[in-house]
Amino acid sequence: MTKPEKLIVDGKRLDGRGLNELRPIRFKAGVLKRADGSCYLEFGGNKVMAAVYGPREVHPRHLQNASRAIVRYRYNMAAFSVEERKRPGPDRRSIEISKVSREALESVIMQELYPRSAIDIFVEILQADAGTRVAGINAASVALADAGIPMRCLVSACAVGKVDGELVLDLNKDEDNYGQADLPVAMNQFGEITLCQMDGHMTEEEFGRALDMAIEGCKKLHQMQRQALIEKYGEMVSPAEEAHADGGEANE
Repeated sequence: MTKPEKLIVDGKRLDGRGLNELRPIRFKAGVLKRADGSCYLEFGGNKVMAAVYGPREVHPRHLQNASRAIVRYRYNMAAFSVEERKRPGPDRRSIEISKVSREALESVIMQELYPRSAIDIFVEILQADAGTRVAGINAASVALADAGIPMRCLVSACAVGKVDGELVLDLNKDEDNYGQADLPVAMNQFGEITLCQMDGHMTEEEFGRALDMAIEGCKKLHQMQRQALIEKYGEMVSPAEEAHADGGEANE
């Protein structure tokens, strides 16, 4: 693979997007019959399957927590997910991504409701095209909701990078490979950041702007996640109906 001469030409990226545009994204909840909850996600060229099992008994039992459920997250890239066949099994990168992704989701899961149990999250990257960790978190969040796991809210994630000296939202493969920085961010709908990592170099001013771009991207993703669950479980309540319901409660 050779580096393109320029990754941004006349304000447009090589895939035709503007600097602040997400790639095409499609969520589908409840795709696996044998999992308690699942989600299939296409995020640009990424294809991701997430499955959730639990709450269920912990094995081995010495891992049990008497006061709360434990959350286990396994991120794995299929051997065929990249151009050159990946060696199967966990490596340092997948172990690190599993750890930070678990921590990004743990804060919204009501673990105290299920002592001595486990909630297992499996994320399989079927096709990789930059941004697999944030794609996995987005899919896992929908799968948790599909499984009926009590959560305070959904978690959404996206990345911002620095390419040709410009900040861009949701890096594609070339931008990820040849860009100057990468900032994956996860946040909940209350604006609390649950994951923030950075590779590369940004100035303090660039970091602030990148974080604002990531937050706006996460807000858009939250709406898509919510819509995927609505499509499976029922029609969205219209704003007029919500206002009517709120007014009825106030009158009472």
